[in-house]
Amino acid sequence: MDGEKRGSSKLLASSQSRAWSGISAELRSHGDGVVAWKGHRTTTEVCVCIQGSRSVVSRQRGDLRDRTVAARGATWLSPAGTAEGLIDISDPVPEILHIHLPSTHFSLDGRDGTQARPILESLRYVTGVRDPLLAEIAYALASELQAETSAGAMLAETLAVALAVRIVQNHCGRSDGALAQNPSAGLDPRRLSRVLGYVEDNLEGDLTIDRLASVACLSRFHFVRSFKAAVGRSPHRYVSAKRLDRAKTLLASADRSLVDIALTLQFSCQANFTRAFRHATGQTPGQYRRNCAG
Repeated sequence: MDGEKRGSSKLLASSQSRAWSGISAELRSHGDGVVAWKGHRTTTEVCVCIQGSRSVVSRQRGDLRDRTVAARGATWLSPAGTAEGLIDISDPVPEILHIHLPSTHFSLDGRDGTQARPILESLRYVTGVRDPLLAEIAYALASELQAETSAGAMLAETLAVALAVRIVQNHCGRSDGALAQNPSAGLDPRRLSRVLGYVEDNLEGDLTIDRLASVACLSRFHFVRSFKAAVGRSPHRYVSAKRLDRAKTLLASADRSLVDIALTLQFSCQANFTRAFRHATGQTPGQYRRNCAG
């Protein structure tokens, strides 16, 4: 890289301080220049332009070379185990979301009796594609990084599952029929009752997709789709609504501080709780409490 400008990167937002499980993300701006990447990836990385530009991103890995305009929604996929090589960015790019998925997301975990079958080795190195669903998932994750919601951790987990399934469906060297089994089958009443009861009992705890899937005795892949088929909404939306109801109850009691309620309901801070509550109800928590008292 002698004589070449080294590319710079600035961290704008990160999931590091969030209680996300099975996925991590960083929103970064990138300056122009060349980046040399050494070593092999331990996670599968998906990069999506959130706020694009007319910059041309050139990647070189072995004999593979590609050039892509970094427009909004442009997506790059680098499977775990790959070495990137060189990345050359012609002009600054304001916002790119870097999503990292562990290898476990690309193997059925066997909770529903299915033998685990890793498919990571079949993922393709994808260059600058336009995949509307991958882009929408990235936009939702970027929005969550910038404005935390009441079930943000579960939203991130749910989107991680959707992201992995989409990658396997569209960017895998072979199909995996297990991911397509019973796409519309909902949870049976016994499992659904068990999961809903667990959610109700643990609204103030650390609810995760993996834990709810375990309660249902299903893999995370099958649980997310089966829950939505049975309830009519995704797990994170269901939990978000239940936590909002719990927040209203706690606010009406007037014996707990706003910061205590925020932390109890798994928000990282009071400001994020206030923002999410106002978005859902049109009132701040303090206003809601005063209206209840009046």
